[in-house]
Amino acid sequence: MTIFEQLFPHVFENPDVFVQSILETLQMFLIATPEWFILGIVFGLTLALTKPGGMWENRAVFQFLDKLTNLCRSIPFVIMIALLFPLTRLISGTAIGVRGAIFPLIVGITPFFSRQVESVFNGLNPMLIESAQAMGLGPWSIIWSVYLRESISALARVTTITCISFNSEIAVIGAIGAGGLGDYANRYGFERNQLDITVAAVITLLVFITIIQTIGTIIGRKNEH
Repeated sequence: MTIFEQLFPHVFENPDVFVQSILETLQMFLIATPEWFILGIVFGLTLALTKPGGMWENRAVFQFLDKLTNLCRSIPFVIMIALLFPLTRLISGTAIGVRGAIFPLIVGITPFFSRQVESVFNGLNPMLIESAQAMGLGPWSIIWSVYLRESISALARVTTITCISFNSEIAVIGAIGAGGLGDYANRYGFERNQLDITVAAVITLLVFITIIQTIGTIIGRKNEH
Protein backbone atom coordinates (compact mmCIF):
# COMPACT_ATOMS: atom_id res chain seq x y z
CA MET A 1 0.00 0.00 0.00
CA THR A 2 1.41 3.39 -1.05
CA ILE A 3 1.50 6.44 1.18
CA PHE A 4 -1.31 8.01 -0.88
CA GLU A 5 -3.53 4.99 -0.31
CA GLN A 6 -2.83 5.28 3.42
CA LEU A 7 -3.64 9.00 3.46
CA PHE A 8 -6.71 8.77 1.20
CA PRO A 9 -8.16 5.28 1.69
CA HIS A 10 -11.73 6.17 0.76
CA VAL A 11 -10.60 7.95 -2.40
CA PHE A 12 -8.78 4.84 -3.60
CA GLU A 13 -11.81 2.67 -2.86
CA ASN A 14 -13.60 4.36 -5.77
CA PRO A 15 -10.95 6.17 -7.83
CA ASP A 16 -13.24 6.35 -10.86
CA VAL A 17 -15.69 8.54 -8.95
CA PHE A 18 -12.88 10.94 -8.00
CA VAL A 19 -11.60 11.14 -11.57
CA GLN A 20 -15.12 11.67 -12.89
CA SER A 21 -15.68 14.55 -10.46
CA ILE A 22 -12.48 16.22 -11.68
CA LEU A 23 -13.55 15.83 -15.31
CA GLU A 24 -16.98 17.29 -14.54
CA THR A 25 -15.41 20.32 -12.85
CA LEU A 26 -13.06 20.86 -15.79
CA GLN A 27 -15.95 20.46 -18.20
CA MET A 28 -18.01 23.14 -16.46
CA PHE A 29 -15.01 25.46 -16.30
CA LEU A 30 -13.91 25.02 -19.92
CA ILE A 31 -17.40 25.31 -21.42
CA ALA A 32 -18.60 28.31 -19.41
CA THR A 33 -15.39 30.38 -19.16
CA PRO A 34 -15.12 31.49 -22.83
CA GLU A 35 -18.76 32.56 -22.76
CA TRP A 36 -18.66 34.66 -19.58
CA PHE A 37 -15.30 36.08 -20.67
CA ILE A 38 -16.70 37.39 -23.96
CA LEU A 39 -19.92 38.64 -22.34
CA GLY A 40 -17.97 40.33 -19.55
CA ILE A 41 -15.70 42.12 -22.01
CA VAL A 42 -18.70 43.31 -24.05
CA PHE A 43 -20.71 44.51 -21.05
CA GLY A 44 -17.71 46.03 -19.27
CA LEU A 45 -16.61 47.86 -22.40
CA THR A 46 -20.15 49.11 -23.04
CA LEU A 47 -20.37 50.45 -19.48
CA ALA A 48 -17.04 52.25 -19.88
CA LEU A 49 -17.94 53.72 -23.27
CA THR A 50 -21.49 54.86 -22.43
CA LYS A 51 -20.79 56.33 -18.98
CA PRO A 52 -21.10 60.10 -18.48
CA GLY A 53 -18.12 61.57 -20.31
CA GLY A 54 -17.43 58.32 -22.14
CA MET A 55 -16.56 58.07 -25.82
CA TRP A 56 -20.10 56.89 -26.65
CA GLU A 57 -21.94 58.59 -23.80
CA ASN A 58 -25.49 57.25 -23.57
CA ARG A 59 -27.29 57.74 -20.30
CA ALA A 60 -30.12 55.28 -21.04
CA VAL A 61 -27.84 52.39 -22.01
CA PHE A 62 -25.45 53.04 -19.15
CA GLN A 63 -28.19 53.27 -16.52
CA PHE A 64 -29.85 50.07 -17.76
CA LEU A 65 -26.65 48.01 -17.76
CA ASP A 66 -25.44 49.56 -14.51
CA LYS A 67 -28.67 48.74 -12.66
CA LEU A 68 -28.90 45.26 -14.21
CA THR A 69 -25.33 44.47 -13.20
CA ASN A 70 -25.91 45.69 -9.65
CA LEU A 71 -29.13 43.68 -9.40
CA CYS A 72 -27.54 40.44 -10.57
CA ARG A 73 -24.52 40.90 -8.30
CA SER A 74 -26.74 41.48 -5.27
CA ILE A 75 -28.48 38.10 -5.57
CA PRO A 76 -26.69 35.27 -3.74
CA PHE A 77 -25.62 32.59 -6.21
CA VAL A 78 -27.60 29.79 -4.56
CA ILE A 79 -30.80 31.85 -4.78
CA MET A 80 -30.03 32.78 -8.38
CA ILE A 81 -29.74 29.10 -9.29
CA ALA A 82 -33.25 28.51 -7.93
CA LEU A 83 -34.63 31.57 -9.74
CA LEU A 84 -33.13 30.41 -13.02
CA PHE A 85 -34.43 26.82 -12.82
CA PRO A 86 -37.36 27.34 -15.26
CA LEU A 87 -35.21 29.27 -17.75
CA THR A 88 -32.37 26.77 -17.40
CA ARG A 89 -34.72 23.89 -18.22
CA LEU A 90 -36.01 25.82 -21.23
CA ILE A 91 -32.52 26.57 -22.57
CA SER A 92 -30.63 23.40 -21.61
CA GLY A 93 -33.45 20.87 -21.37
CA THR A 94 -32.46 20.09 -17.79
CA ALA A 95 -31.57 21.92 -14.59
CA ILE A 96 -29.24 19.26 -13.19
CA GLY A 97 -25.91 17.82 -14.19
CA VAL A 98 -23.14 19.57 -16.08
CA ARG A 99 -25.44 20.61 -18.92
CA GLY A 100 -27.88 22.21 -16.51
CA ALA A 101 -25.09 24.06 -14.69
CA ILE A 102 -23.63 26.03 -17.60
CA PHE A 103 -26.34 28.68 -17.96
CA PRO A 104 -26.63 29.65 -14.26
CA LEU A 105 -22.84 29.65 -13.97
CA ILE A 106 -22.56 32.13 -16.83
CA VAL A 107 -25.33 34.34 -15.44
CA GLY A 108 -23.82 34.18 -11.96
CA ILE A 109 -20.25 35.20 -12.83
CA THR A 110 -20.74 37.59 -15.78
CA PRO A 111 -21.88 40.62 -13.70
CA PHE A 112 -18.86 40.24 -11.41
CA PHE A 113 -16.45 40.05 -14.33
CA SER A 114 -18.19 42.91 -16.13
CA ARG A 115 -17.52 45.21 -13.17
CA GLN A 116 -13.89 44.11 -13.10
CA VAL A 117 -13.53 44.85 -16.81
CA GLU A 118 -15.28 48.20 -16.45
CA SER A 119 -12.83 49.23 -13.72
CA VAL A 120 -9.90 48.27 -15.96
CA PHE A 121 -11.15 50.39 -18.86
CA ASN A 122 -12.08 53.29 -16.59
CA GLY A 123 -8.51 53.21 -15.27
CA LEU A 124 -6.97 53.85 -18.69
CA ASN A 125 -4.96 57.02 -19.04
CA PRO A 126 -7.28 59.54 -20.79
CA MET A 127 -4.25 60.89 -22.66
CA LEU A 128 -4.02 57.61 -24.59
CA ILE A 129 -7.57 58.04 -25.89
CA GLU A 130 -7.05 61.70 -26.66
CA SER A 131 -3.82 60.92 -28.53
CA ALA A 132 -5.56 58.25 -30.58
CA GLN A 133 -8.35 60.69 -31.46
CA ALA A 134 -5.80 63.33 -32.41
CA MET A 135 -4.17 60.81 -34.75
CA GLY A 136 -7.49 60.44 -36.53
CA LEU A 137 -8.35 56.93 -35.36
CA GLY A 138 -12.01 55.99 -35.53
CA PRO A 139 -13.99 54.67 -32.55
CA TRP A 140 -13.53 50.98 -33.41
CA SER A 141 -9.79 51.48 -33.94
CA ILE A 142 -9.56 53.22 -30.56
CA ILE A 143 -11.44 50.35 -28.90
CA TRP A 144 -9.05 47.80 -30.41
CA SER A 145 -5.78 49.72 -30.16
CA VAL A 146 -6.30 51.53 -26.85
CA TYR A 147 -9.03 49.96 -24.76
CA LEU A 148 -8.21 46.33 -25.51
CA ARG A 149 -4.52 46.16 -26.45
CA GLU A 150 -3.37 48.57 -23.75
CA SER A 151 -5.35 46.69 -21.09
CA ILE A 152 -4.13 43.13 -21.71
CA SER A 153 -2.07 42.99 -18.51
CA ALA A 154 -4.85 44.38 -16.31
CA LEU A 155 -7.45 42.19 -18.02
CA ALA A 156 -5.28 39.14 -17.35
CA ARG A 157 -5.22 40.01 -13.64
CA VAL A 158 -8.98 40.52 -13.30
CA THR A 159 -9.67 37.41 -15.39
CA THR A 160 -7.48 35.42 -13.01
CA ILE A 161 -9.38 36.79 -10.01
CA THR A 162 -12.68 35.96 -11.69
CA CYS A 163 -11.57 32.43 -12.58
CA ILE A 164 -10.73 31.77 -8.94
CA SER A 165 -14.12 33.09 -7.83
CA PHE A 166 -15.73 31.07 -10.61
CA ASN A 167 -14.30 27.87 -9.13
CA SER A 168 -16.19 28.64 -5.94
CA GLU A 169 -19.43 28.90 -7.91
CA ILE A 170 -18.67 25.60 -9.65
CA ALA A 171 -18.21 23.95 -6.25
CA VAL A 172 -21.49 25.43 -4.99
CA ILE A 173 -23.57 24.39 -7.98
CA GLY A 174 -21.86 21.00 -7.97
CA ALA A 175 -22.96 20.38 -4.41
CA ILE A 176 -26.62 20.92 -5.35
CA GLY A 177 -26.87 18.60 -8.32
CA ALA A 178 -24.37 19.52 -11.01
CA GLY A 179 -21.63 17.07 -10.07
CA GLY A 180 -17.94 17.85 -9.96
CA LEU A 181 -15.65 18.22 -6.96
CA GLY A 182 -18.25 20.15 -4.96
CA ASP A 183 -20.69 17.28 -5.21
CA TYR A 184 -17.91 14.77 -4.52
CA ALA A 185 -16.76 16.56 -1.35
CA ASN A 186 -20.31 16.98 -0.11
CA ARG A 187 -21.84 13.60 -0.96
CA TYR A 188 -18.89 11.32 -0.30
CA GLY A 189 -16.89 13.42 2.15
CA PHE A 190 -19.26 15.44 4.33
CA GLU A 191 -22.38 13.26 4.31
CA ARG A 192 -20.42 10.04 4.90
CA ASN A 193 -17.96 11.68 7.32
CA GLN A 194 -14.97 10.66 5.18
CA LEU A 195 -12.51 13.47 5.78
CA ASP A 196 -9.86 12.18 3.36
CA ILE A 197 -12.28 12.65 0.45
CA THR A 198 -12.95 16.26 1.43
CA VAL A 199 -9.22 16.92 1.77
CA ALA A 200 -8.55 15.33 -1.63
CA ALA A 201 -11.17 17.57 -3.24
CA VAL A 202 -9.71 20.67 -1.58
CA ILE A 203 -6.16 19.80 -2.64
CA THR A 204 -7.29 19.23 -6.22
CA LEU A 205 -9.03 22.61 -6.29
CA LEU A 206 -5.92 24.28 -4.83
CA VAL A 207 -3.79 22.76 -7.58
CA PHE A 208 -6.28 23.94 -10.19
CA ILE A 209 -6.34 27.47 -8.75
CA THR A 210 -2.53 27.56 -8.56
CA ILE A 211 -2.32 26.69 -12.25
CA ILE A 212 -4.80 29.44 -13.12
CA GLN A 213 -2.93 31.97 -10.98
CA THR A 214 0.40 31.05 -12.58
CA ILE A 215 -0.95 31.36 -16.11
CA GLY A 216 -2.60 34.71 -15.31
CA THR A 217 0.59 36.06 -13.73
CA ILE A 218 2.71 35.04 -16.73
CA ILE A 219 0.32 36.67 -19.22
CA GLY A 220 0.10 39.82 -17.10
CA ARG A 221 3.85 40.20 -16.76
CA LYS A 222 4.53 39.58 -20.44
CA ASN A 223 2.14 42.36 -21.44
CA GLU A 224 3.18 45.00 -18.93
CA HIS A 225 4.44 48.25 -20.40
